[in-house]
Amino acid sequence: MRSLAARMLAGPEQAAVPRGPGSGAVSAWPRMEPWRGTSVQVCGLWPLIVGGAPPVVGAPLGPVLDGEGFVCADHISWFETGLISAPSAMVLALNGVGKSSLVRRIVAAHADMGIHSMVLGDIKPDYVDLIRALGGQVITIGHGQGGINPLDAGNVGQAAAALATDPARRSALLKAAHERKKNMVLSLIQIMRRQPPGNREEIVIDEAVRILEDRGGQPALPDLLQVLREAPEQLRSVALDRGELSRYREVTEELEVSLMALLRGRMGAIFAARETTPMLMDRDVVFDVHDLMHEHSDIQAAVLLSCWSYGFATVEISQALADAGVAPRRRYSLVMDELWRILQASSGMVERVDSLTRLNRTIGIGQMMITHSMADFSSLSSQEDRTKAAGFVERSKMLLLGALPAKEMPLLEGVMDFSEAEKNRLISWSAQGGYDPFSQEALPPAGMGRFLLKTSGAPGVSFRVDFAPAERRLSDTNRRWEAKQKELREQRP
Repeated sequence: MRSLAARMLAGPEQAAVPRGPGSGAVSAWPRMEPWRGTSVQVCGLWPLIVGGAPPVVGAPLGPVLDGEGFVCADHISWFETGLISAPSAMVLALNGVGKSSLVRRIVAAHADMGIHSMVLGDIKPDYVDLIRALGGQVITIGHGQGGINPLDAGNVGQAAAALATDPARRSALLKAAHERKKNMVLSLIQIMRRQPPGNREEIVIDEAVRILEDRGGQPALPDLLQVLREAPEQLRSVALDRGELSRYREVTEELEVSLMALLRGRMGAIFAARETTPMLMDRDVVFDVHDLMHEHSDIQAAVLLSCWSYGFATVEISQALADAGVAPRRRYSLVMDELWRILQASSGMVERVDSLTRLNRTIGIGQMMITHSMADFSSLSSQEDRTKAAGFVERSKMLLLGALPAKEMPLLEGVMDFSEAEKNRLISWSAQGGYDPFSQEALPPAGMGRFLLKTSGAPGVSFRVDFAPAERRLSDTNRRWEAKQKELREQRP
């Protein structure tokens, strides 16, 4: 049987084709000239045109909203394929809309890709169950549970021995380790005092750390306090005591008090540890610090920053050994959650975090920073801190944005361009959920599990994170609340 189109073109003998008004028949086909234009120009002529689907590269995140396709993305996969210029990502969203769930999805996908995730400080905790389920390492930090040695820069001694035949790499490794230890001690003092140490104190700490390194072994914070009290000639020289021991004591007294406060007082004995539990470099790792959830903010900030420093140091050592051909090459993703806790601990902490992350330049190390909003940065005390903190977002080549309030939009536009539709969508997601009068249960927030992926000023892609049944139990951060609500429902008559 010939098709209708074939019969229509067959000639006048085709009497079966209806003719007349509304029949659609034409005596001759018009000549159609081909034209080419942009989607903006031809959208009125052909309204079925839609934007291109995102590349199917990276962690499977969820279906596209208001369109077809599925979003696959993560900072390391997109960097390796050239879609972004650095393996860094920033997650910004209000509480309770699924930030941690999104990050957990990426961590689980990375495990399947052979990328090791290092969650450097889980204070709620959001990632412990997942890392344990993936066969990873859980390092517990807390009062009476486990401590951190600020002068432990990873397995630097073993790494230096392995690089004995490569003096240049060995020297660079030891120098980087020295800088990390020095900066870590200065950062802890800054958190304790809520103001940065003076220039002379920085020089004294730098020299004291170098003295301990020359003595060998694994120094700890009590050793730093002891060498400060011993007043060796090198320290007296950089302290400019002018040959008077009494002047040296006067110059270093406040420094001595600060170190004592780190070993006692509010900090307890967390930083008096001789050794931080060594990280296993062939699997996922999480620092479980949820025991400190209700501690003072400066204690939380100090512990989180110490975990970050230790994680960066250990992973960088692993990469240096791989560069020298004495260890296998591995890929790592460093997850830095609760960024706001550290930045608001005291003035100048932005510079400390900035120097910490800038030391990470080895290919194969990616990082994700997670915080509530850009307002976390704009609320910092000094303009210098606010500018540097905004740089964290600017250097993050992948933005994953969830529900945000209207006041966030001008701050985001300082980083990249956003359309009115994108801004309105992010604002609409911040609406609270309603209430179902039939089931008498609260509905989830409007933005629950919804995110906007942006990598430039070009239009972003909105998607929804859906969980497989096996993931759902590991992504329930309201488990205690829900257990209590279930108990109350069961008690109702």
